[in-house]
Amino acid sequence: MRSPALVPMEFDREFRPHSQIRALLASRRTRYILGAVALLSFVTAFFAFSGPEPFLRSGSTYDVETDVPPPPTPHDWPRPGSPPPKLSSETSGDPVWRERADRVKDAFVTAYTAYEKAAFPHDELLPVSNGHSDHFNGWGATLVDSLDTMILMGLDDLSNKTVGYIAQFTFDDDQYVQFFETVIRYLGGFLSAYALSGNPIFLTRADDLGRRLLPAFNTQSKLPAFAVNVQKGVPRNGWAGNVALLSEASSCQMEYRYLAHLTGRPEYIKAVDYVTDLMHQHEEEGGLYALMFNLNNGEPANMMYSVGAMADSAYEYLLKQWLMTGRTEPKFLHMYMRSANAIIEKLLYLSPSRQLLYVTDVHRGSLLPVGDFQHLSCFIGGLFALGAATIPNVDPRHAWAAEGLAHTCWVTYADMPTGLGPEKVMFANHGTKWVDALDAWEKSGRPGAVPPGVNQTNPVKPGEDKEYRITDSRYLLRPETIESFYILWRTTGESKWRDRGWAIFDAIEKHMKTKYAYGSIANVNQIPPALSDDMPTLKYAYLLFTDEDIVPLDKWTFNTEAHPFPTFEWSDWEKNYFEIS
Repeated sequence: MRSPALVPMEFDREFRPHSQIRALLASRRTRYILGAVALLSFVTAFFAFSGPEPFLRSGSTYDVETDVPPPPTPHDWPRPGSPPPKLSSETSGDPVWRERADRVKDAFVTAYTAYEKAAFPHDELLPVSNGHSDHFNGWGATLVDSLDTMILMGLDDLSNKTVGYIAQFTFDDDQYVQFFETVIRYLGGFLSAYALSGNPIFLTRADDLGRRLLPAFNTQSKLPAFAVNVQKGVPRNGWAGNVALLSEASSCQMEYRYLAHLTGRPEYIKAVDYVTDLMHQHEEEGGLYALMFNLNNGEPANMMYSVGAMADSAYEYLLKQWLMTGRTEPKFLHMYMRSANAIIEKLLYLSPSRQLLYVTDVHRGSLLPVGDFQHLSCFIGGLFALGAATIPNVDPRHAWAAEGLAHTCWVTYADMPTGLGPEKVMFANHGTKWVDALDAWEKSGRPGAVPPGVNQTNPVKPGEDKEYRITDSRYLLRPETIESFYILWRTTGESKWRDRGWAIFDAIEKHMKTKYAYGSIANVNQIPPALSDDMPTLKYAYLLFTDEDIVPLDKWTFNTEAHPFPTFEWSDWEKNYFEIS
């Protein structure tokens, strides 16, 4: 992509972010970006089955220049953006939390300004050396991932400059780009910015990019390849070979379905709905999916089940597709409920003494647990909480699991001298399956105030038995834990989730701040920690610390990179045209 200079461009009046958002904010998984964007994801949280015919039949290809039909007429496309609801005055709310939200906002401005000065238009700032890197196509990933955060925070000076750059964007580079990362970061970032601002330049870029990425589906199985050449429309395999990862194949549906709704292009929705239907055909164990699928025949290609790396957002997008389209497509709710219940019954375990509830990988076939617990898996507590709050008459185990899993994620932070959680830990394999412990609790008359695994275990002191060992001591400022705290705060109103979120942000400020921005740390068990030259980003933190519900969860749905999309319902015409059942 060519990289024009960063020049100011004013929003037209009708495209300015909501004035009351600016007034309020003047007074906000598998996933992180090694640039000012993971910090952004952290910020967003604190301040707040018969399918269609196969999209591409065997042997066919999709040409990026000739295979795009014009949007249908006379229907009204493009659809307008969906500005956030009216907010209360900036003087409302608890002044303590307002001040904390402002501190997160300041952290974002510090990180983004450092990126703008030293790394733009590259993807990321290296916060220790003040250099730059291009892990995500070299298109300015930090800028695009930050667009919606700037709008939500009312940072007009920054957001206006980005519009000038986006207006000159071009994707006509002869290079291969990672399909999954480009979808969740760039496509998701453009779509969210359009939804929040209404500025058509963001939708123009999203439509162009979405079209250029579609040839990734030109495989025999119609599952997306790891990478695609955005100029020539040629797919290519990645590090895992001739397979599609579950998370990568099944985490493009929200973005492409919303893009189809905005543009009226049926090829977008047909491609991703075919993938969903293929996944449904290969459901195993009552709702679980293999981590890998063969790109030739679409068959499962590995021997593990997980909700961590290579799987996480596939389960997340089942519930979120149902929510994003106004709870009108029951097949997604059906698939989510089967998956959620299967996860509860087969992947959740209790540690023997502290009774910590954790989710672990299990082997296909035997269902024997591995015992690993990944930071990437910490999204699942928030997902269960979101489902428990939105699905009528849901089993109470979902709310219990949300509470227990989020608490364990918190404990892995609070157990560490830095107050920051490790990337991965390993529990002993002799843990108890959670459903067995629940059955025993039920049969004994439900003793105690709460079910096993939901008790609030205290952190341990250094040297005491944690009942787990650290297998990856890095802290990469991933958003999953703060994301779950944000959802639990909004769905339960329990202040402990905000307090825990603040403790994490305070530890970030104490241990991760560099001369230029914020770096990752190599060992959460070491004081002082050694900083590495990667810069994560903030977004969920801001939403957790604001009293105002800036993006209500009944009106907005976050993609796996923390970009909010508005809730909408398909019209009868769309259902027919897009073959939505």
